[in-house]
Amino acid sequence: MLLSVHPRFATAILAGSKTVEVRRQRVAAPPGTPVLLYATAPTMALVGAARIASVHVASPKEVWSAHRTQTGITRREYDAYMSGATQASGLTLEDPVSFDEPVTLGALRAAGTFHPPQSYRYMKSTDLRQVATAGPGASTALRKVLGGLVPA
Repeated sequence: MLLSVHPRFATAILAGSKTVEVRRQRVAAPPGTPVLLYATAPTMALVGAARIASVHVASPKEVWSAHRTQTGITRREYDAYMSGATQASGLTLEDPVSFDEPVTLGALRAAGTFHPPQSYRYMKSTDLRQVATAGPGASTALRKVLGGLVPA
């Protein structure tokens, strides 16, 4: 899975201080799903990876009650983000790994067609090979998180 997050949240996830990422829509990803973290502007780069430990889909109120101390955001930020949403997903992330060198959007696009998602999208093996080609510095971390899905 490719997950777009603001740079401050990417930093917090990779530091281990933010362990739950919230989304306004249902996320159907099983535990163990690898997640590549794309930091949005001004960073505009893949900065690391993690794994989904669990996904909690419920009302925004229930997701906040269960995970508020792990989201890295204030109640005001959460309420503004969730305004109008009828369900929310709380993705518990584990095993964060920072890339030695971020894989920039320019490098990703030079290696092939790449469009960062507004929220998230699932990736194919061809997408993963493109990331490994675009950012050789990320290959070791990718292999660690993806368990051999990325060629050496």
